[in-house]
Amino acid sequence: MKRLCVYCGSNTGNQPVFAAAAKELAMLLAAAKIELVYGGSSNGIMGILADAVLEAGGRVTGVIPRALMDREVGHTGLTELHVVSSMHERKSLMGVLADGFAALPGGYGTLEEIIEILTWGQLRFHSKPCGLLNVNGYFDDLLRYLDRAVASGFLRPQHRAMLMVADKPAGLLQQFSSYVPPTAEKWT
Repeated sequence: MKRLCVYCGSNTGNQPVFAAAAKELAMLLAAAKIELVYGGSSNGIMGILADAVLEAGGRVTGVIPRALMDREVGHTGLTELHVVSSMHERKSLMGVLADGFAALPGGYGTLEEIIEILTWGQLRFHSKPCGLLNVNGYFDDLLRYLDRAVASGFLRPQHRAMLMVADKPAGLLQQFSSYVPPTAEKWT
C-alpha cells in the first residue's frame, strides 16, 4: 500500500482518544512511508491527522471542493492539495488516488464516504481494502446494524466481511497488509 485514504471528522469530537488515535495512525503511516489521502481540511480530526503525518515527515494529499475550501478552512500546508468542483469529484479522485480506505470517528460525511466506498467495492468497482478504526467502540452500533442487515437478508456475509475493523491503528494496518481481494466466485 502506497496511499491510504482516511475519512474522518472536521470536528474533534469530545473525547481526547479520537485525536490520540489520529496521531497514532499518522505516526504509523509516516514510518511505513504510506501517503495520506484525505478531505483537505485543517479542522478537527482531519487537521490533526494531516498535521501529525506532516510533522512525522510523511506525505499528505488533500482533496477539497472549492465550496468548502474557505468554510472548512482548506489546509494550505499539505504536500499536495486538489481543489475540485464538487463532492462527487472529491470522492472520485480520492478513490482513484488511494490503495485502501479507512474511517476514523466522524459525522455524516465520514459515514457517507466509508459506506459509499464499501458499496463501490461490493459492486466490484474496486478491490481495495476498507476498514474502520473503532476508537473507544465508536462504530459498535454501525457494526451491529451491518450484522442485522446480514441476518435480515439485506447484506451478503461476504460483503459484510469486506469491512475490516480494529480498535488500534496498528491492528487495522496489519489487516490491510494481509488483504487479499475476493475472487469473483466468492463475491456473488
